[in-house]
Amino acid sequence: MTKKKLPEWAPENAGKEFASSVMPGVKIENKLKKKVVKRPQLSIDDYYYGILNQNRVILSKAITLIESNNTNHIQKSQELIKKIIPYSGKSVRIGITGPPGAGKSTFIESLGLFLSKNSLKVAVLAIDPSSTVTKGSILGDKTRMELLSREDNAYIRPSPSSGTLGGVAQKTRETILLCEAAGFDVILIETIGVGQNEITVRSMVDFFLLILLPGSGDELQGIKKGVVELADLIVINKADGDYKERASITQAAYTSALRLLESPTEGIKPKVMTSSAINHIGIENVWSYINEFMIHIKNTKIFEKRRNEQMLYWVNSMLEEAILINFFNNPKIKELKKELDTKVLNAQITPSNAVFALLEEYFGNK
Repeated sequence: MTKKKLPEWAPENAGKEFASSVMPGVKIENKLKKKVVKRPQLSIDDYYYGILNQNRVILSKAITLIESNNTNHIQKSQELIKKIIPYSGKSVRIGITGPPGAGKSTFIESLGLFLSKNSLKVAVLAIDPSSTVTKGSILGDKTRMELLSREDNAYIRPSPSSGTLGGVAQKTRETILLCEAAGFDVILIETIGVGQNEITVRSMVDFFLLILLPGSGDELQGIKKGVVELADLIVINKADGDYKERASITQAAYTSALRLLESPTEGIKPKVMTSSAINHIGIENVWSYINEFMIHIKNTKIFEKRRNEQMLYWVNSMLEEAILINFFNNPKIKELKKELDTKVLNAQITPSNAVFALLEEYFGNK
């Protein structure tokens, strides 16, 4: 019997790994050696010029760099941010939120396609929830936005929330700056959709859009009041087929409710619109409203004020984070906390007493 010749691309020991996997105890020496190719490290200038030249590969690597918790990477990323800040700030920043199942990804794809077809460069920063157990994320937004991912004028970057409150990733602000420096006209930030904790996204965008489902207006229990109060526009999505009439009822309910709430943006009363993202209906009207909104806030200096507030909020949030890290990494605090935790569990002291003791230990030595 003639031995079957392996194809040219197949290694000499093809099939042996399979044999050893189905026959435990059979050891077959693997003669193949993987050749490790060490990739050259990019310099700050490589990142800087790559971003300004709108190189998507360099941009993705730069975002990966700023998302890293490696001490060397953090220092390098801050140097990069400092260099590109003068080239940022020219985009329209739009935060898009809503409860799970409202069709956020479909809506964003439809809006992104509309913008792309109208010669605008759009970047989608999609935040996926991280597992509280494994700390991992699915990061499947490129799969969900398949049509948009093929557009030359579009860029989709999924990032894990890493447990950060506010429904946004820890480094979303830095990512926005990188995308703006890379020439994107519109930045769409899709948040997790977990309700009231998404207030953080309001602090980093010019326009806040809330997407709801038909029927979520029943007694206004569809989503937390706190998020509704922050919305510049509410869109009732999936207004098609049997849900079209229900969407109109929901629209009327929220329109009435908004009359009782204070406007999040001076001089503009939030509006409620309907759309069918899957059928691309109502998307153009949404963008027209956003355009009118942006013209108003720029003419009335609200835009400049809001951008300044965003920068200061960024400083304060980073300061809070740095203080927390410094506090919990303090050796004396670690030791004292173990002792106090035991006393709290044994009802020897109250939780409040434990907190005061920790603060006294920390600030008393400063």
